[in-house]
Amino acid sequence: MRKIKAIKYIGILLLGIAFASCEDSLDLQPISEETVDNAYATGTQLEAALTGVYESFQSNDYYVWDKILFEDVRSDNHYAGGDNPQIFEIDNLNISTTNDRVFNAWSAIYNAISKANLVIERAPLIERDITDEQRRQFEGQALFLRAYHYFNLVKLWGGVPLITETVKSVAPGDVRLPRNSAEEVYNQIITDLENALDLLPHTYGNDASVNKARATKGAANALLAKVHAQRPNPNYGAVLEHANAVINSPAGYSLLSNYDLLFNGNNYNNQESILEIQYLGGDEGTWGPQMHLPPSVSGDTWRKFVTPSKDLVEAFDSEGDDVRKNATMLFEAVPWIDEYWGNSVNSQVPFAYKWRNASGWASADNDYILRLADIILLKAEALNELGQPAEAAAQVNIIRNRVSLPDLENDISASVNSMRAAILKERRLELAQEAQRWSDLVRYGVMVETMNSVDDIDLRTNQPVNYNASQTDVLLPIPQNEINRNPQLTQNPGY
Repeated sequence: MRKIKAIKYIGILLLGIAFASCEDSLDLQPISEETVDNAYATGTQLEAALTGVYESFQSNDYYVWDKILFEDVRSDNHYAGGDNPQIFEIDNLNISTTNDRVFNAWSAIYNAISKANLVIERAPLIERDITDEQRRQFEGQALFLRAYHYFNLVKLWGGVPLITETVKSVAPGDVRLPRNSAEEVYNQIITDLENALDLLPHTYGNDASVNKARATKGAANALLAKVHAQRPNPNYGAVLEHANAVINSPAGYSLLSNYDLLFNGNNYNNQESILEIQYLGGDEGTWGPQMHLPPSVSGDTWRKFVTPSKDLVEAFDSEGDDVRKNATMLFEAVPWIDEYWGNSVNSQVPFAYKWRNASGWASADNDYILRLADIILLKAEALNELGQPAEAAAQVNIIRNRVSLPDLENDISASVNSMRAAILKERRLELAQEAQRWSDLVRYGVMVETMNSVDDIDLRTNQPVNYNASQTDVLLPIPQNEINRNPQLTQNPGY
């Protein structure tokens, strides 16, 4: 929703979130009820607050960049690249409790939740300058956004404190909250999304740049499909129900005929997109693409971050998947030494390529939050887990045929186990660099096996890289800053 300038005072009013994302947040005075009432008394003001919730996607490092670190770099898809020790920790599965990327993600996501809580609380109370339809839509969007943020929290850290009200006190007893269980967090996410479904429209009219920028019934159903699959005890019947609701939505979602059109920068807000982060460029652009694009595209020569891994390249090559490989990465000779791709200058190195326009740290490249291909593959996963591998294969073949790959062999589609592996690989090739891989490995229960099977060689020493993955690596550490401030928090095992 970058078409509406984010109202800057929103951040000032919401700094005192329940988790006090920054250590000095507890020095703030409580926001009085009178101040909140005055600031959010009309529909226009509530819409400005909702714009501030969406603005969290564009302004916080987690959604701009760090989600790729925790999903693609932490997995077998990408290397850290660059020269940042804290990103090397993520890549090497040796993450410390004081890692700033971990703390920043925790803080940023909770800050976004605090903004959503305000809209959810105020929407039923405002009567001026607002229709019933607008009130329902504003509340539904905020419920969706809160659910989306908690979904990311629970995937990253497991059980986390559930904060579903705005902060009305910064007394230690009110803000030092213990962790809820992962099951409780998932239940809250599902409740929020089911409530959002009742409030949200299929579309907001005929403007795709609005329909793909705001939460809709399609977005809520898509997220419910992902949530029911990812929760500790998956409900694949519900996954199938919500995936079908997206596929058959009156909003008319459909795959683009050409995979590359998703990422060339000229076709955002397309019919395959369900929800995407909107960037306009300039002072409303994203700095993410500048971080990974090759010198010929970015216009600079420093070593870039998030380099596609040899394992990912081999996955594309083993499938003969040139279409998605060429849309996902671009090889180029570099003026630096790369420890995986070439121990000499001018070696050919692949670069992440799904955001293609750097624009000097101010790119207008949008970022997909939800798109149809992901949901079709989730439908395939649900059908397979419900004992229908042949029907699952038919869904996977829709995705494969789009990129000129043949249907899966009959011996694969005849077995639940072989189909499970085929779906996981298809998701990898379809969704690389879209912050999905680590969650997929965890959901399939193969993270440890996969990471310990990666055959990487550090060319500086000519020695194999040992990721030494264990089950305790599934979750990130609770940031030590938060534990120091809040004795009620307990650390995740292994840290």
